[in-house]
Amino acid sequence: MSATRARQIRSLLSAVALTTVAFAGSAHAQDAGPAACPALLDQRFPALQDEKPQSLCQYAGKVLLVVNTASYCGYTQQYDGLERLYDKYRERGLVVIGFPSNDFNQEPGSNKEIADFCRSTYGVRFPMFARSTVSGRSANPFYTRLAELTGERPQWNFHKYLIDRSGTRVASFPSQLSPESPLLVGTIEKLLGARP
Repeated sequence: MSATRARQIRSLLSAVALTTVAFAGSAHAQDAGPAACPALLDQRFPALQDEKPQSLCQYAGKVLLVVNTASYCGYTQQYDGLERLYDKYRERGLVVIGFPSNDFNQEPGSNKEIADFCRSTYGVRFPMFARSTVSGRSANPFYTRLAELTGERPQWNFHKYLIDRSGTRVASFPSQLSPESPLLVGTIEKLLGARP
C-alpha cells in the first residue's frame, strides 16, 4: 500500500470516528422525524427501471454507498457483494445506490437491458438509476460533487463513495476493493452506529 493511500485511510478512519460520536449524540433527534435533505442529495435522476425522475432526498438520514456499475466488467461480480451488503444492513439504514455508466465502454445496453441483466443475473434489488456519465467534464452533477468532496473521480467501474447520514462527509474507495472487504464493512458499521 502506498504512503499516500495509507494516509487517506487513516484520515478516513479519523473522520469515521468523529462521525460515530456525532451520530451517537444525535440518535434521538433522528428518531423524531425525517431528516432534512442535505445539499449533496438535493438532485433528481431517472430511475433505471421506468426512467421516472426520483429525488435523492428520499435517502436523507441514511448511510449511502454509491457505485458506478457496468454489466461487462471484470468487477461486475461485485453486484453479489453489493446486494448482500444492502440486504444485511438496509434495516439499519444503509442504502446501496447504483449508477450504471458506459464511461469505460462496458455498459452499452439500454436502461431496460441493464435492468433486466441486473435482476436476472444478480438479483439486484437495491436502487439503481438510469445510465449516465460519472467521470470527466460531462459527469452528472452528483458525481461531479462527489469528486470535488473527495478529490477522487472514478477511474474505472465499481468505484465506491460512502456518504454519512448527514450527507456532508464522503469517503472514496477504489474499484478493486471488494464490497465486503473488512475496511469497507467496518466503515459502514461505524457510520451506522454499530460496533464492528
